[in-house]
Amino acid sequence: MEVKRINSHEASLVTDLFDKYRMFYKQPSDITLAQTFIRDRLENNESIIFVAVVRNDDNETPVGFTQLYPGFSSVRAIKNWILNDLYVDTGFRKQGIGETLIKSAMEFAKKEGAKYVELSTAVDNYTAQSLYTAIGFKKQEPDKNFISYRISL
Repeated sequence: MEVKRINSHEASLVTDLFDKYRMFYKQPSDITLAQTFIRDRLENNESIIFVAVVRNDDNETPVGFTQLYPGFSSVRAIKNWILNDLYVDTGFRKQGIGETLIKSAMEFAKKEGAKYVELSTAVDNYTAQSLYTAIGFKKQEPDKNFISYRISL
């Protein structure tokens, strides 16, 4: 297994995985949407995607991916990365692929001068929570100095 950062010309490597990721979170399958979303993020330099591939002879099979988005704090004057997506295909789970993808993302973020990587997961995704804790992520308590708001547009 190899982990590599992809560019917009390689977006098709993660289209199917991204669609499966969305379905995991109860979204309808939509390959066209997945393809467009991934391609647009990469073409516009809005995200960084790492893909895990398994090689058999001359074939390259994508088995997992993670997508990072840049973040900044003006008050703290720091850069950070948001690990927004992590998915490993069902037949390849429990083989360390998710951990390898996360560690690749962390190494990238550190080289880019980030102070931290943050992520979120569903409250009932205990497998992911266990992995994040094992890697060293700390569950964040609500910020005592700031309150978050959101409005739909």
